[in-house]
Amino acid sequence: MRVLVAKPRGFCAGVERAIRAVELALDRYGPPVYVRKEIVHNLHVVERLGLRGAVFVNELDEVPGGAVAVLSAHGSPPEVYALAADRGLRLIDATCPLVRKVHTEVRRYASRGYQVILIGHAGHDEVMGTMGQAPQATVLVQGPADVARLDIPPTKPAVVLTQTTLSQDDTAQIVAALRQRFPHLELPPSDDICYATQNRQRAVKEICDRVQVLLVVGSQNSSNSRRLTEVAQERGVRAYLIDGPEQIDSAWLAGVEQVGVTSGASAPEDVVQAVLEYLRRRGAREVEEMSAPDEGVTFTLPRLPT
Repeated sequence: MRVLVAKPRGFCAGVERAIRAVELALDRYGPPVYVRKEIVHNLHVVERLGLRGAVFVNELDEVPGGAVAVLSAHGSPPEVYALAADRGLRLIDATCPLVRKVHTEVRRYASRGYQVILIGHAGHDEVMGTMGQAPQATVLVQGPADVARLDIPPTKPAVVLTQTTLSQDDTAQIVAALRQRFPHLELPPSDDICYATQNRQRAVKEICDRVQVLLVVGSQNSSNSRRLTEVAQERGVRAYLIDGPEQIDSAWLAGVEQVGVTSGASAPEDVVQAVLEYLRRRGAREVEEMSAPDEGVTFTLPRLPT
């Protein structure tokens, strides 16, 4: 068996920033530090921070007044900030700067009277936070069926924005369908799908013609990790999303000579290495990492309250 490891993979700058924000809060204030939702969508990250004293809650009304609270990387609607202020919480906003950029776009276009069409997945934390920026002006589109149901007058200005962790290929198809129905539809000045999502999908595409099976390290609720499995499956490669080596079914590898490994933007590298060690024990004689430059992206850490 030969293993090809995708690069880039794993933590993006927004995930690193969010995790570090919780760690710094625990160092400065001590536990408990409360986190609204999962700080990032990864089982290992959440469990490890929980062991250090992070307490994950669904909403801020579960947090004691005056406590330290962190908002997740996925972004939050305006009412969350208002509730934090009402409860006197010492708030740390770990929203990914690239998600915040989309929030700003929604508010700007809505203030100018636009119909905002958001391509994304219903119920995802990021989508809920983004739609909350201007709910009366925003409509969610998940696929072609939603495009067919839209009714936008030709005199109504409209713009299409996207969740940051979508499939580039699927999004391009939906945008094409939207613009065919609504030729006046505008696009934002820059692509909303984040650099890390695009780079990891591109890396998967590059190795698909060299592997028979792809193991994607990431949690089931990680949108960008799920998209990586879909990118491979659309190219005829069997792909499996796993939280770690314990979830690998040995039957997946029966008769397989070429295995690919990658990880979503919220998956820790040590879990990837554990998967590689599992494959070595299963007979992998060669492990090759793709050649690719480091992404070189960093974000300033969020301000900690006094």
